[in-house]
Amino acid sequence: MTAELLDLTPYGGVVADAAWRDEVRRLARERDAVLLAHNYQLPEIQDIADHTGDSLALSRIAAQSDASTIVFCGVHFMAETAKILSPDKTVLIPDARAGCSLADSITADELRAWKAEHPGAVVVSYVNTTAEVKAETDICCTSSNAVDVVASIPADREVLFLPDQFLGAHVKRVTGRENLHIWAGECHVHAGINGPELAERAAANPDADLYIHPECGCATSALYLAGEGIVPAEQVKILSTGDMVGQAKASKAKTVLVATEVGMLHQLRKAAPGVNFEAVNDRASCRYMKMITPAALLRGLRENADEVHVDPETARKARGAVQRMIEIGTPGGGE
Repeated sequence: MTAELLDLTPYGGVVADAAWRDEVRRLARERDAVLLAHNYQLPEIQDIADHTGDSLALSRIAAQSDASTIVFCGVHFMAETAKILSPDKTVLIPDARAGCSLADSITADELRAWKAEHPGAVVVSYVNTTAEVKAETDICCTSSNAVDVVASIPADREVLFLPDQFLGAHVKRVTGRENLHIWAGECHVHAGINGPELAERAAANPDADLYIHPECGCATSALYLAGEGIVPAEQVKILSTGDMVGQAKASKAKTVLVATEVGMLHQLRKAAPGVNFEAVNDRASCRYMKMITPAALLRGLRENADEVHVDPETARKARGAVQRMIEIGTPGGGE
């Protein structure tokens, strides 16, 4: 996807009222469709979905579903992953222009050139990548099992880790692996949640737990705060989006500061309504995620748009990398 070259004006003009909800559910039944919504989607999209969660969990739900059509409310690589795992089903994304700055930070050609510089290296790709990049990958990983995946590779093998530099730094820090090479990609939203901002919010809320996504630019700062005793170590939790929900349900904290895309707050508040969840950066909103509007969802169901296709051979290779990931450790949250 080259989303920056497209007109990214979201589809609008539709109010998410009772009539909209009734029409969406009617069309979903008519199309034999299951509606999936990522945790970063607009609240009204999350609430109309049959299932809400992280991208890998949703793709696995899609593969197990009896529905013939999958409507994936998320960004393009997520719908591609669902198609990879469900090649015989129709996969729709309500707006195909919804790209991802992280997935776009490396192309298959760039990965092939990087592999040529490190012959024999094992390629580990985060699931937040395109189908073409997955097809050039040995093992995919999630933010939950990235450490386990890298640890499973023989110590004398070089590892190429991509595309997220902050998740890669987290894996290198935990494993201590010196022959781990990290691609300099990032999610523009997560990268914008910085260390000084986190430190300021933590200082103002000393009793708050910190939920930090490992894609965040502030992840290293969070561990520094814990290591220096500025924030008690037990209050700092590096978590995928899926794991945040599980942690929230068991939380005893009164306040939790959340460092990830702000759409996550909706699911956290539903999971633990007695906890005060606050964004570390309330401007951390992904414009691509928010392109899946009520109007876009209605359009997709009415017009059978936009269907996602993956070349069968590309899908076959990519599917192998995803399946190898699932066999190692516990994939947990998809991202």
